Amino acid sequence: MSAKAGETAQKTGDFRCEKCHKTTHVTHGKKIPKCPHCGNDTFDTRTHEPGNKSS
Repeated sequence: MSAKAGETAQKTGDFRCEKCHKTTHVTHGKKIPKCPHCGNDTFDTRTHEPGNKSS
């Protein structure tokens, strides 16, 4: 599930940048920022969600 900068996070978790693969933590209901490491605006996966056993 990919996500774009500017979208509202549906769940709290760490979003992994598609370009540099670093993670950015975003809280539920907050806007997803551009990657603070490289400025990319697309994230490919979300990890460390509360209740997600695959993290």
